[in-house]
Amino acid sequence: MGSASLGWTAMGGKRAVTQPNINASAIRSLLFPALSVDEQRQTIEAVEARLARADRLEAEAARSRKLLDRLESAILAKAFRGELVPQDSNDEPASALLERIRAFRAAASTLARGRRKAA
Repeated sequence: MGSASLGWTAMGGKRAVTQPNINASAIRSLLFPALSVDEQRQTIEAVEARLARADRLEAEAARSRKLLDRLESAILAKAFRGELVPQDSNDEPASALLERIRAFRAAASTLARGRRKAA
């Protein structure tokens, strides 16, 4: 006995029984296909294998995230110590560059104040 014989109809994407007097004995008489015991075992084994693989992938992803966090910290530490690229002895020290930037900003600020007064 298929679903069509019970009067299943699609209503806006939902299914409804159009036979109002359906009862437990009618439901008990329905036949449902079942997998053989061997097919059930194969299905269970396949699902368990996939779940085990998913667990391994999840653990590997967690380990990778931890390694990435440590790698990021290590790269930043090396960058601040100037160890990422070979240093050129002819380069000026960072303190000298910062002093030039401060002097430039101070001169620009003085110039801007002078223009405001002249206007």
